[in-house]
Parts: sequence; C-alpha cells; structure tokens
Amino acid sequence: MGWRGYWREAPIGGTAMTDHRYTGIWPVAPTPFTDAGGLDIEGMRRVIDCMVDQGVDGVCILANFSEQFLLSDAERDELTRVCLERMAGRRPVIVTISHFSTQVAEERAREAAAMGAAMLMMMPPYHGALLRADEEATFEHFARVGAAGGIPIMVQDAPMSGVTLSVAFLARMAREIEMVRLFKIETPQAAAKLRALIAEGGAAIEGPFDGEEAITLLADLDAGATGTMTSATLPDLIGPAVAAYLAGRRDEAKATYARLLPIINFENRQCGWRSCKVVMKEGGVIRSEAVRHPTRPLHPETRAQLLELAREVEPLALRWGL
Repeated sequence: MGWRGYWREAPIGGTAMTDHRYTGIWPVAPTPFTDAGGLDIEGMRRVIDCMVDQGVDGVCILANFSEQFLLSDAERDELTRVCLERMAGRRPVIVTISHFSTQVAEERAREAAAMGAAMLMMMPPYHGALLRADEEATFEHFARVGAAGGIPIMVQDAPMSGVTLSVAFLARMAREIEMVRLFKIETPQAAAKLRALIAEGGAAIEGPFDGEEAITLLADLDAGATGTMTSATLPDLIGPAVAAYLAGRRDEAKATYARLLPIINFENRQCGWRSCKVVMKEGGVIRSEAVRHPTRPLHPETRAQLLELAREVEPLALRWGL
C-alpha cells in the first residue's frame, strides 16, 4: 500500500496506532505571490500539482503557513476555488476557516463544503491579543460551524490564538459535536497533551495530529499521534517516517526523522512560512518567494543556510520544476 494510502474514512483494524480514521501527512500549501504582491494563481496551481507529486495524503489551504491573515476575503474565495478545482479529487483538501465571528465561520464552512472541501480546520474564536470567547461560546461556535458545513472539522490548538483548550473540553467537543473529529495539537509539550487527549476522548478522537513543521514528530507519534501537518517543504521525505512508524517500524522512522531534523528545526525556528517559498522558488515550482508586508523576506544568510540544508536532503520541491 505504501505511505500514500493512510487516509481512512472508516476505522481500520490493527494496532492502536492505526485505529484512527485519519492518518498520514497533510501539509499546508503556501500561497504564492508575485513580486508586486498580487496572487500568483498559476503558481498556486503548480503548488497543488507539486504537492500531489510529493505523495501527500491530503493538503491544507489558507492556514497560518499560507499567510491567511494577509489575504482579503475575495482572495480567500478565489484561492479556495482554484485549489479545489486544480486538485480535482486527487487528494482530500482541508480548508482553514478560522474567524472570531461564528456567522462568518459558518458561511466559510458552507462555501468550502459546496466547492468540494473534504474537511475544515479552525482555531477557537479570538481576535487580537485580548478578545476571546468563553468556553461555552467556543463550544457553540464549533457546533454551529459543524452543522453549517456538514464535513469533519480539525480543531487547531495553537498558541497563536491565546486560548487555552483543556483536554477535558477538547474531548467533550469530540464526543458531543458530530463533525469535530480531528485535533492538531501545537501547544508546548504537545506529546503530553496528545497522550492525555487520546486517553480522555477514546474513539471520538479520530485524527490526533501534530503540527509545528513536525519539530516534535517522534515524541508525538510515541504519544499516539497518527498524522502530522507539516509545511510543503519536504513532506515527500517526512511522510515515509510517519508511514514506517504507523506500520510498526519505529527504528526506521527514527532514523529517517533524525536525518531530516536539522532542516526541520531550521525551518521551524529560523524561517517560518518563508522557508517553503524559498525552496519552491529555487526548485522552479513558483516564480517568486515574495511575502506580503509587514512580513520581511528571509535575510540572505538565513536563506543560504536554509538552501544548504535542503540540498543535503534533496526534497522534491527543490527540483520539481527544473
């Protein structure tokens, strides 16, 4: 079967590591811009094609690593349509729809589902540094969005929101909201939270995932994670580690991950979402590595160090378009 086939729509038998419905590697697609700052629609199509060739199990669009906070509503709509049309069912697509307004999130959910999204991803409702919903309003937010979209939701538990989501609350949402099925845990000590969530939520936790560019992947897999949401920089290289682990070959997964850890660490700690654009630009996937102001481009030295590490492992994105 290989590592490409690990997404399941129904539980499968075997060990506890593969008893969840959603597994594998589901990277975030970058949003390419022109040097002038506009959307590069043809570049977006090439990103989708490249990610399919990377052998990913699914693709997430409009996430934080897609610079979603630098996009207008009209641009979001266009990118959703372009990505889903280009994917054309080759892989399932997760559309990120986070918004403080429940009404806006509901509308985004309906639109994404109507265009063919397989899943939604959203953070708890927040705005700025201080505006947060209380726990019950957060529960209602996810319940209403789930009813509006009618497709599974991945809860993004990320420090960016500033919202503390307890294990007990996450497990309650999994049990009581039909569409809340997946959880992307990106908090400090993610492995401990994943382990506790799986124990608390049991079979209701259908997709325990990690994120953060897989910087804690091995610990998170040991804790019970069955999937990861990385960047699109090197999923063709990280994916086999996940597959090996899920197949019970931990030593192989560990060795593969150890070889990749220098660039994973550098991407996470030094570059952020700019890393994927640099590698894809160098590899001919996109024409520009531009980011939108007020984000700064990578310093030339940081960029050179990133590419040095990338060339040591040769991800597909570094050569796909050459």
